Amino acid sequence: MPTATTERPIDHAQAAAPAAAARRGFFLFQTGSAEHPVLFWLWNWFFVLASGAGCGLLSLRLAIGRYPHEIFWSYFDHPSIILLNLLPVMLLTALLYCLIGRAWIAFLAAGVPVFLASAGNYFKLLFRDDPFKFSDVVDIGMALQFTGSYKIEFDTRLWFCVGCTVAGAVFLFFCVRGRPRGKTRLCVVLLLALSILPLSRAYTSADVYDRKTANDTYINPWIATQAYLSRGFVYPFLHSVSEALPSRPAGYSDSAARALLTSYTPENIPDDKKANVIGIQLEAFNDFTRIGFSDIDESVYAAYHQLERESYCGRLVTNIFAGGTVDTERGFLTGDTAVEDFRHDTGSYVRYFKGQGYDTEGGHPCYESFYNRVNVNSYLGFDRYWFYENRYAALANDAMADDAIFLSDLLELYQARDKGTPYFNFSVTYQGHGPYSETKLLWGEECWHGDGVSEETYYILNNYLGSVRDTAAQLSALVDALRAEDDPVVLVVFGDHNPWLGNNSVYKELGINLDTSTEEGFYQYYGTRYLIWANDAARALLDGDFVGEGPDVSPCFLMNVLFQQCGWGGGDAYMQLAGELMESVPVVNTDGFYVENGVVTRSLSGQTEEQLQRLLIAQFYRKRHVAELY
Repeated sequence: MPTATTERPIDHAQAAAPAAAARRGFFLFQTGSAEHPVLFWLWNWFFVLASGAGCGLLSLRLAIGRYPHEIFWSYFDHPSIILLNLLPVMLLTALLYCLIGRAWIAFLAAGVPVFLASAGNYFKLLFRDDPFKFSDVVDIGMALQFTGSYKIEFDTRLWFCVGCTVAGAVFLFFCVRGRPRGKTRLCVVLLLALSILPLSRAYTSADVYDRKTANDTYINPWIATQAYLSRGFVYPFLHSVSEALPSRPAGYSDSAARALLTSYTPENIPDDKKANVIGIQLEAFNDFTRIGFSDIDESVYAAYHQLERESYCGRLVTNIFAGGTVDTERGFLTGDTAVEDFRHDTGSYVRYFKGQGYDTEGGHPCYESFYNRVNVNSYLGFDRYWFYENRYAALANDAMADDAIFLSDLLELYQARDKGTPYFNFSVTYQGHGPYSETKLLWGEECWHGDGVSEETYYILNNYLGSVRDTAAQLSALVDALRAEDDPVVLVVFGDHNPWLGNNSVYKELGINLDTSTEEGFYQYYGTRYLIWANDAARALLDGDFVGEGPDVSPCFLMNVLFQQCGWGGGDAYMQLAGELMESVPVVNTDGFYVENGVVTRSLSGQTEEQLQRLLIAQFYRKRHVAELY
């Protein structure tokens, strides 16, 4: 009898297992964690971290803007720069991977903000030779308004970064499928949380930034923009957080600052000496005949030079180059050696004038959101401030008012004032703002007669100088009108910074020395001009001639110079402190330069260092105790 056999039911899942394993085995990364758990998670975590590192590398590729490519390759000669730029992006990607559980989503959630910030830095370097810092995040609305003035185009470098980001997300979507759970997720999150404190010390350390990541081979370390980009983007951006959050000066306490300020007796402007004051900051205006340019048509500066001969004038040594207008503007209005991002009422000379009974007003023909002026100028104490939206759009047919319209309207504002009340006006022009056309003459005729330069440089320089000539003519017309006024008026005029000229290409082609490690380069890089003019009524009232050559000063000391010329004494307690420092250190530059007793230096003597610290203490207190002081 045949032997009976027992048939087992077919296990279809088991039968299909070899085929499924073969399919999974085609891609090692999809091999189940139960089969090869170590390989599976090594694969996942490797590509998650690698994607973060790749995003960091793309950021470095954009970090140099249009500066030489050698700077990008120099990053790899400094492992600390590579690590400090890549590590935050890698850790953020890892953290999001644990929280979200999808590698491709974590990569995009970390990478897209980094890419957008890097692209913003790229365009800011391109248009203004100025890097994107943490403080710029607060004024993102201003930054968006700013982009409307320039033609933004994606070049091959930007498209390459976009393509790599998309490709990385697609790869992670299909090939990195692991989802961390339970203890794995908890352990990684805790590990990342514990790393925040030691890492934050590295990113805020001045020693690490100044010495251990110094990368000066292809840049000028004395130029702040180049020093910033020589360290990449993510790292210097994170380091700038500490700059945006001001710390108390050494030796500061509220009681000590209060005692310091109350040790001075505030001086009022005598009632019979209250002349009207008009301050005008000219956008990107400078006298190029003083900084090495030749072959400029005499007509360009003829009107301005005539006005200087009738004025008390000198060199204004700013903190900025080609951008950052409000640094000079607010330095003059506040007397602050370093300008913060104002978010509340603050001490200022505008408030001092208000306390002396002056009506305070001003105007700027650009958008009210630009540099948040609509809010900040109220924090400074202005009674009224006019902008594109509430005045100048109507005057200029919805365009940005040029100097002919703007300065003519400034005269109308002055003449419409309450004549029984002294008047302070501070206004900022827009006409000189770049970019300047590279393809055609916009002012009708040639202003520069040199040769041997590129076509772009020829047009940029001629268009800038054409604007300068027109500004000088409009300023001269305003002075002529004020000259005829019966009421006393004093005019303070200065340029905010040197112009941006084709990513500095004009300066380079014409061999203009902007090397701040030399005295000539320092003054040519940071220097503009100021003048103080008074009509006959003011000269008689204040018993001054208002002519001559004034000292080199920082914007924070320019109001002291004005008060000296007007014979108004020392002003309030803060201005008196500033005046004492100005006698020996008239230039305090936020890039770390000083001028002490006529010498450019990086450090101060003991006595002047103590004077500076006293001023910084008073400055910090004054910004935060407005109600007590005014």
